Amino acid sequence: MTRPVLLIGGLDSSGGAGIARDLLAVHDAGLTARIAVTAVTAQTDRAVLAMDPVAPDLLAAQIEAALEDGIGAVKIGALCNAGLVRTVADRLPDMPVVLDPVLCSSSGHALLEPEGIQALLDLLLPRTTVLTPNLPELAALKSALGLHQATKPDDVAGALLDRGCQSILLKGGHNGHSTYSTDILYQANCSSLSFRSMRYPFDLRGTGCQLASGLAAALADRQPLPDAVKAARCGLEERFRKTGGDCATASA
Repeated sequence: MTRPVLLIGGLDSSGGAGIARDLLAVHDAGLTARIAVTAVTAQTDRAVLAMDPVAPDLLAAQIEAALEDGIGAVKIGALCNAGLVRTVADRLPDMPVVLDPVLCSSSGHALLEPEGIQALLDLLLPRTTVLTPNLPELAALKSALGLHQATKPDDVAGALLDRGCQSILLKGGHNGHSTYSTDILYQANCSSLSFRSMRYPFDLRGTGCQLASGLAAALADRQPLPDAVKAARCGLEERFRKTGGDCATASA
């Protein structure tokens, strides 16, 4: 029997991202979830209006309670500050960990302070099975690593692997291609793998959350990593198709 996925991240009051979206992705994958909330936010699809991180002791208690009955994988999202990063790092179990480096919201609101980014690199990256940055997040991590601005994504991925991360799924939604979106999977001592899909003529919030959570669910189900990536991408593709169908119905 597949064990639940532990979801660590923030509550988005709009329901479009964060743990609300994580729960739907895990449910759609046929698994159950446990949650540990890092922050309560007030958001719309356009802006973050307020954000209040939880106390480290409260986050620690949530994680410890979730671990009592056993879990199969962990997905980590927004962490807000270095104190919460340290709290999570101190309590991570020895099992697959998907780290979605949520550094800012879609509207541009910072969701992890600079000291927290360094703590993430130092404490969480070596414990991470799959890191899932998009291109802006990869650029922020490149800066935090002290790499030259012109450093190519492949080389940034290599530097992150050298810091102890087992693999990186670079999300291609921001690559600017008008027809396709391509995600790239990097693993130490392996050739990279590309996963391409058609681009839809509209945007969705929370796609990064959904992809990372679907990936954690597939890893909890003991799927090999490339298969887990395909399963997570299929779940996201289904959401895009459904949303596109809903939009067409609403405008008909």
